[in-house]
Amino acid sequence: MKLAWSAMASLLVFSGGAHAQSSVSLYGVIDEGLNYTSNANDHSAWQMKSGDTYGSRWGLKGTEDLGGGYKAIFKLESGFDVNSGQSGQGSRLFGRQAYVGLSSDQYGTVTFGRQYDTSVDDYGFGALTAPGNYGGDVNAHPFDNDNTDWDFRVNNAVKYVSPTYRGLTAEAMYGFSNQPGGFSNNRVWGATLNYQNGGLTAAASYLKLNNAGATSAGAVATDVLFEGSSQQDIGVAATYRFTNTLVGLAYSHVDVYDPTFNAYFTSQAGPAGGTWNAWKFDNFEVNDQYFFRPDLWLGAAYTFTIAHLHATTGSYTPKWHQVGLTLNYDLSKSTSIYAQGTYQHVMSAHTGTDFDFAQNPAAAGISTSQNQMVYRVAMIHRF
Repeated sequence: MKLAWSAMASLLVFSGGAHAQSSVSLYGVIDEGLNYTSNANDHSAWQMKSGDTYGSRWGLKGTEDLGGGYKAIFKLESGFDVNSGQSGQGSRLFGRQAYVGLSSDQYGTVTFGRQYDTSVDDYGFGALTAPGNYGGDVNAHPFDNDNTDWDFRVNNAVKYVSPTYRGLTAEAMYGFSNQPGGFSNNRVWGATLNYQNGGLTAAASYLKLNNAGATSAGAVATDVLFEGSSQQDIGVAATYRFTNTLVGLAYSHVDVYDPTFNAYFTSQAGPAGGTWNAWKFDNFEVNDQYFFRPDLWLGAAYTFTIAHLHATTGSYTPKWHQVGLTLNYDLSKSTSIYAQGTYQHVMSAHTGTDFDFAQNPAAAGISTSQNQMVYRVAMIHRF
């Protein structure tokens, strides 16, 4: 009998050691709040909205130790709307992220599947902007033109992240078109360099898209932000952490050629009597996050955006000024409450299109004037 108990104990110890080599975790975020828009199609609007700042989601992530410093990893992450219970990201089951890969301390990490592009993931410049850090939709740049608010992900993607050497991390991505005879039709590729040293974090990113949204099986499908023959996004940003404050600067440049669509436009028509040849955006942002206490902080951001719009009938140069504030209080390690407000003013170029009016990405609709304010009061719970 003693021998039997000894054998069973040994088996349990061995079994526990084997299970310790792999792990699977369930996690999630619920962000729910009340929004007010000052002018949406010439009316004020109150809305219950989910995930405007920290996208509501649940997910599974796991690792398996393969030995020799190698691990198998995966993540399946689903976005959802708290108010309706529907899946987000075009009703995809795992629309936020879905990937599997291998990780090595010595050689880096390679992942395969639906993923964030390299300009807005943890190492990209977007993570150092207000919308990519704490501001979300309410602080997003006009039309989220540089995707720092994560409007789209990349399907069919292979991503490589290097080990960190003396504070420097490099990554690259390629998203396949999956189209026979159309290798470059709706493909994406990009790269990022990230540097961290003490309180300094800096990043430079480049992203190239060809015919985004052209095919449903391509790299960017129904969650496309812009449709055009070609698009490139360039972004650089840096933040510095002092004792109680995080100060950041960011710049991004976006080119969209032969544009036919933007996800935030109510009408895709071009200027009267003409069609669009190119849209070009330059975004200049300064942001700050001040911590009164570890559980209480205030974020502030100012963005100046200038666009160069080229059409068959001429060129136009609208400009946007946007100021946003976020006040956050942590009730616990898992639960927070916050309040946000953003004011946007557009200096119209009189194109006769949606470019002439203010429109915050979190708003209930496009303004009928050059001004718009959006306010949000919300709660976040993490698990």
